Amino acid sequence: MGKFLKRLAIGIVVLTLLLVAVLTINTLWYTPDKAATADPFVLGADIDQATDLLSQAVQFQTVSTDPTRPDFAAFLAFLQSAYPQVHATTDRIILTAQTPLYKWTGTNPDLQPVLLAAHYDVVPVAQDSLDQWSFDPFAGTVADGFVWGRGTLDDKGTLVALLSAAEHLIGTGFEPERTVYFSFGGDEEVGGQGAQAVAQYLIDNDIQLDWALDEGSFVLDRIIPGLDVPVASINLSEKGYVTLILVAKGAGGHSSMPPRMTVVGRVARAVDRLQNAPVPGGLTGISEGFFDALGRHFTFEKRVIFANRWLLNPVLDNILSASASTDAMLRTTTAPTMLSGSTKENVLATEATATINFRLHPRDSVDDIVAHVTNVIDDQQVQIVIDRSTASSASPVSSSSAQGYADIENAIRAAFGPLASVPGLTIAATDARHYAMAADNTYRIAPFKITNDDLARFHGINERLSVENLENGINFFGSLIQRQ
Repeated sequence: MGKFLKRLAIGIVVLTLLLVAVLTINTLWYTPDKAATADPFVLGADIDQATDLLSQAVQFQTVSTDPTRPDFAAFLAFLQSAYPQVHATTDRIILTAQTPLYKWTGTNPDLQPVLLAAHYDVVPVAQDSLDQWSFDPFAGTVADGFVWGRGTLDDKGTLVALLSAAEHLIGTGFEPERTVYFSFGGDEEVGGQGAQAVAQYLIDNDIQLDWALDEGSFVLDRIIPGLDVPVASINLSEKGYVTLILVAKGAGGHSSMPPRMTVVGRVARAVDRLQNAPVPGGLTGISEGFFDALGRHFTFEKRVIFANRWLLNPVLDNILSASASTDAMLRTTTAPTMLSGSTKENVLATEATATINFRLHPRDSVDDIVAHVTNVIDDQQVQIVIDRSTASSASPVSSSSAQGYADIENAIRAAFGPLASVPGLTIAATDARHYAMAADNTYRIAPFKITNDDLARFHGINERLSVENLENGINFFGSLIQRQ
C-alpha cells in the first residue's frame, strides 16, 4: 500500500508538471497575430479650418426629436458652402429624413463602390442639465484643446473629419480608383429611415457595395481593465433588438383581501426568473473572435486563461459574465425596463405588465428569445406580447479577412500608431444595420480615441471632441480614401 501511494504521489506530481508545461507553452505561443503595419500618415489638411467648421456644425440644433426644425436644411446648406470642392466634384441627392447621398465617381467602373457614413442628427439636451455643462451645448465653443457641444462625438465630428479629408484630397487632384459614396443620416437617433432610404436607393439601382463604414466603436484607450495598449475594435456586426411585454390579468379588488398570488406578484416572479436565467451565451462565433484577438494583448498571467480555454473556459466565462460590458459581448442581454400595476396602493391591479428589452446576439433570433422567455417563466397565466414594430435581427457578421477590413485597419494604424486591432460587436444600434442591406460587408468604428472619461459624455453632459482627435480622424479618412 505504501508503494502504491508513493507511486500515486509521483504520478500526480508528474501530471501536474506536465499540465503546467502545457499551460505555459500554450500561453507563450498565444501572442498577437502578425500585426497589420502602416507607415504614419499625415494628410496635411488645415486643422484650424476643420476645427472652426466643427464648431459651426455644432451650432445647428439638428435635434432628432424635432425633424421639422429649419436647422436640418440649414445644415445641409452649410455643408455646401463649407466644402465647395466636394460639392463641385460629387453628385448629390437628398433622400428621406434630409439624408444626403454623395457619389464620388471613381476611375475604374469595374470595381465595386464603397460607402463612408456618419449622421448629423443629435439627441436632445435635458433642460435641467444645462447648468452642469461647462459651455453652452450648442455654441460649439473651442477651449482647452476641445470643441465642446452636442454632436461632437456623436457624430458630427466624424462627418467633419470625413468631408475635410475629401475636400483636401480633391484639392490635390486625387481621384479614387473605385467609386466612393458618402451618406449622412438625418435621423439615426430615432431609427434611421434616412439610412434605409439610402440602402433602398442603392438596391433599386443595382449598386452593391464592396463594404460600408459607419460609427459603432472607437479606439479604446485604457478602457479595458488590465490592458494598457489602445484597442481599435472594428465591429463586424451589431446586435438585434426586441421588446417583450409580460402581461398578467386578474379580478382586482381591495388590497385587504389579496389572493396568495396577485397579478403584480405573478409578473414580478416572471421578471425574477428571467433575471436569474440569462440567455445562454459563451465564447463562440463573433464573441470568440473578439476575445481571442483581445486576450493575446494581456500580460502573461492573464493570457494563461485565454490561451487555455480548453481547460479554463468555465473560469473565463465567469470572469467575463461578471462585468456588464463584457457580458453583453457574450450573449443576448435581458433588461427589464418598465413595470405597471394598480393606480392606487390599496387597490389590487386587474392587469400588471413588465417590459423587457433584449439586445440580440447574432446567434439568436427573435423566435429563440420568445422560446427562452416562455420556457424560463413557465407560467401559462403570463401572456407574452411581442412588439414587432421595433423588432430586428442582429445584422449579418462581416468578414475580418476581406480587403475592406484590412484597409480600415491599416488606416487606423496609420493615423493612431501602434495599437491592438480586434474584430468586435456593436451592442447598440446604428445606421450600419441598414447599409448592410446593400453591402457585402459592413464595418463600424469612428476614428477617434476615447477614454473612460468620455463614456458618460455620449448623449450626456459636456460632450466634446479634442482637436487632436479631429486631426487623427482626418488623417484616418485621408489614408482610407487613398487606398480606394
